[in-house]
Amino acid sequence: MDWLRISVFTTAQGMDLVCAALSAVGIDQVELLEGAEQIGEFLQEVSEQWDFADPRALQQGDGRPCVRIYAPDSADGEQTLQKVRSRMAWLQGQDVGVDLGELMVEVQKVHEEDWANNWKKYYKPLLIGERLLIKPEWERVADDEGRIVLEMNPGMVFGTGTHQTTQLCLMALEKRVKPGMQVLDLGCGSGILSIAALLLGAGHATAVDIDPIAEDIAYENAAMNGIGKDRYTVKIGNILQDKALIQEVGKGYPIVVANIIADVIIGLTHIVPDKLAPGGCLIASGIIKDRAVEVCEAIRAAGLTVKEQLVKDEWVAIVAEK
Repeated sequence: MDWLRISVFTTAQGMDLVCAALSAVGIDQVELLEGAEQIGEFLQEVSEQWDFADPRALQQGDGRPCVRIYAPDSADGEQTLQKVRSRMAWLQGQDVGVDLGELMVEVQKVHEEDWANNWKKYYKPLLIGERLLIKPEWERVADDEGRIVLEMNPGMVFGTGTHQTTQLCLMALEKRVKPGMQVLDLGCGSGILSIAALLLGAGHATAVDIDPIAEDIAYENAAMNGIGKDRYTVKIGNILQDKALIQEVGKGYPIVVANIIADVIIGLTHIVPDKLAPGGCLIASGIIKDRAVEVCEAIRAAGLTVKEQLVKDEWVAIVAEK
């Protein structure tokens, strides 16, 4: 089906009034697009959760606040469009005491897409390091080239293997995992790193994530690769704050891997040394180049020795030993 994408350009202060005016004529299903200024303010508020924001994220459309409506490209849709235009003309004539902006109405025809699954077209089998091959669940591989095949369906959480930070962690794991090892994966997402460690020979992996969705997805991906709950444990919670969780994950790990962001890794330096076995290593990524020195300093201050830094594009992985 084709659709009419109807955009009403307003101001941040005017968005609620535009929505109310549309609701009065039965148009309740709307999409709100913040302007570049509002997105910038939001990113500043949650800056401790981000190291890098794609510049494109600061601009939706042309960067102006917008209320968007989708209507079928049909007689009914044209009727909806006329309602929108009529209400915006009415609203322009009201003294509401707020700057509403232009209230310009823009219309574009768009094709329906399966947004939830379209990304799969771009997720293809991927060779990592010397031994691993990441394969989406829905893809077939004619020749695995003798590699260990890791089959994945990341769902709605992070961890496809395509991001530089994930690849750096996988390459570090490939070098360091030994048969029977215990591995702790902090910020596991889809489970890609801990599952890879198990396929590389680890005996058991414990994975932790703050997102409840990650639990089912990680277990499903493990099962897809022939790994049961006897070898794989997923726990949900904030490892930086939950003292009970910190105790539950135990100690004595030869490898702890964390692919998160710099600030979280710095926070983890107060926890990880106690989790590592003597001689154990921390593999940490999700670190942009600009913050690598800061993270290394925190790791050293925690008593670990930085052994290696792996770099891919603007991203860094740090390997440190206890």
